[in-house]
Amino acid sequence: MSDELTYDLVVLGGGTGGYAAALRAAELDMKVALIERDKVGGTCLHRGCVPTKALLHAAEVADTAKNSETFGIEAEFKGIDIAKVLEYKDGVITRNYKGLQGLVKARGIDTYFGTGKLVGKDTVEVTGEDGNHTVKGANVLLSTGSTSKTIGLEVTDRVITSTEALQLDKVPSSAIVLGGGVIGVEFASVWNSFGADVTIVEGLKHLVANEDETISKNLERAFKKRKIKFKLGVMFKGVEETADGVKVTLEDGSTLEAEYLLVAVGRGPVTEGFGFEEQGIPMDRGFVLANERLHTGVGNIYACGDIVPGLQLAHRAFGQGIFVAEEIAGLNPAPVVESGIPRVTYCEPEIFSVGLSSAQADEKYGKDQVESLEYNLGGNGKSVILGTTGLIKVIREKDGPVVGVHGIGARLSEQAGEAQLIVNWEAFPEEVAQLIHAHPTQNEALGEAHLALAGKPLHFHS
Repeated sequence: MSDELTYDLVVLGGGTGGYAAALRAAELDMKVALIERDKVGGTCLHRGCVPTKALLHAAEVADTAKNSETFGIEAEFKGIDIAKVLEYKDGVITRNYKGLQGLVKARGIDTYFGTGKLVGKDTVEVTGEDGNHTVKGANVLLSTGSTSKTIGLEVTDRVITSTEALQLDKVPSSAIVLGGGVIGVEFASVWNSFGADVTIVEGLKHLVANEDETISKNLERAFKKRKIKFKLGVMFKGVEETADGVKVTLEDGSTLEAEYLLVAVGRGPVTEGFGFEEQGIPMDRGFVLANERLHTGVGNIYACGDIVPGLQLAHRAFGQGIFVAEEIAGLNPAPVVESGIPRVTYCEPEIFSVGLSSAQADEKYGKDQVESLEYNLGGNGKSVILGTTGLIKVIREKDGPVVGVHGIGARLSEQAGEAQLIVNWEAFPEEVAQLIHAHPTQNEALGEAHLALAGKPLHFHS
């Protein structure tokens, strides 16, 4: 039996973008329906950002225990109890999930658990365990998310994606990671800390190739020091399973053997089977095309998150979800600017970046119109205390504002906050140099970098 209900906003997909839009719309006194076929919170909470970072924190604890003598602490590292690690990870997910469920319920959002299909420009049919529903909305938001790409490889007990890796009930003795992007280097970092022998295979010439080249080279040096192996500029050819693992063949004719192959070559949009094309939604290679105001050009249908071409980041989806709710409410919000979104990779050492890389700035402004400076963390007291190396890199338009801030080093993800304010508010180095940064913090490294770029270097060796 199907019933028909009408809402101000119908959200198809309860991941980060979808639930953010639903919460903000409800806050703006809209009647909201949220449709999700799995669990509210989506990939980020259940199979992505949150569980991965929980494993990375466990890895940091393992490394701290191993290196405790450096700090005069007598501790013993006995090994990894993977069952307890998974229990800790799942506990983090459960706590966040319960909190999110409470928020959705408190805002009076109607949640439909089932598979939704767009059957009209204002109508979604939901097929679920509690029956079928026809849900109509004055506005519709498509936010069906993404999934791991497998480049045609079959997922098996030995050939896995990040989804399976998060549930792996043992520490691999060895692993080949196919892909040196964010997901690949994060899992390589975790497994190395847990004691696995890891080799990354990346077809491009650098790890984290989307980052500024200075950052990529620093990560490669750090990984060599950690004995994480990698092969760059060579393409994957094929994999066959052996009696005790996998054998990977590369295009240069070389072979690698390990217990597992992790396929970490990025994520693709989940849009098939939801009726988008049938309703005239513009598509390209599975992505939904939308304008800068996230409107698809069809009816009052919007799209956000990983299904819209661009950075596949949970916080991008979050910001876009809020934007759509405010757009529908007539608040005329400022569009989300892609280059101003902070990007973070949580391997050890951590990486953050906001704005343009040197290559992008050179292309946009011209090489002779760009200035940059690198501040080594060796001059930062807190970084010395932590025993980390790395740098902060600041890029400015000549005689103009800062257009890019990049960093690599332990715990530097927390510096993305000020960095995004600097870039998005188009601050000049001279203005940032006037700000007082607390001592001793790693945050001082941002201040010192801007002091130096403003022409008054202090704790700085050129």
